[in-house]
Amino acid sequence: MRVALFVTCLIDTMRPQAAFASIQLLEQAGCEVEVPEQQTCCGQPAYNNGDMDNARQLARHTIDSLQGYDYIVIPSGSCAGMMIHHYPRLFTDEPEWLAKAEALASCSYELTQFLHDVVKFETSVTCPQTLTYHDSCSCKRELGVEQQPRQLLSRLDGLVLNEMEETEVCCGFGGTFAVTYPEISAQMVGNKTSNIKASGAQLLAAADLGCLLNIAGKLSREQSPVRAFHIAEVLAGLTDKAAIGEED
Repeated sequence: MRVALFVTCLIDTMRPQAAFASIQLLEQAGCEVEVPEQQTCCGQPAYNNGDMDNARQLARHTIDSLQGYDYIVIPSGSCAGMMIHHYPRLFTDEPEWLAKAEALASCSYELTQFLHDVVKFETSVTCPQTLTYHDSCSCKRELGVEQQPRQLLSRLDGLVLNEMEETEVCCGFGGTFAVTYPEISAQMVGNKTSNIKASGAQLLAAADLGCLLNIAGKLSREQSPVRAFHIAEVLAGLTDKAAIGEED
């Protein structure tokens, strides 16, 4: 099957290793993977801030950029939610673009959802460490993706999943929420890192880089030994590499 990887802005600029890990996993699953060079932002920041004109412009560009593939795979619950659920809502008054948006949505998947539900991914990776998993709001609430990442992690030899308390509670990032309400955001991420540390896990994983950057930054400021990775990196066996925030 021919798959387009939608890399996302944050992964492209802040964590390319997560994109390379995603490609590795998809190729191991037998997919022919392409990364369309003309892809840009999906338009989610504009949409969330009420700038519908620019959101539609970016959505049109993204839809055009991702034509001709069997599947679109997105290693981000928030970007996947934008493309699957919100693109059609942008074009309710434009029948031609609505049809295109619905066609794109019908073949688009968040990465762990695609690996688990569509290609039935198996792995031989060994990871003899303890890990706790953060459910991003977009994955859990918008997409209903909750068990898929856990099922995939359970297939890693030696990995022990230590669930944290309140794993489904927001980390306080929320895109511009962290900028608009910094005091509330800081309290929320502090609660999250306290639960992570209480879990006793060595590693933290999630499927949204925004959450991971926010949480990893707080862990670093607290001088915590917990290392953060995108779930694609864990599944690809890359936890011997620099964790998020360690590159600096």
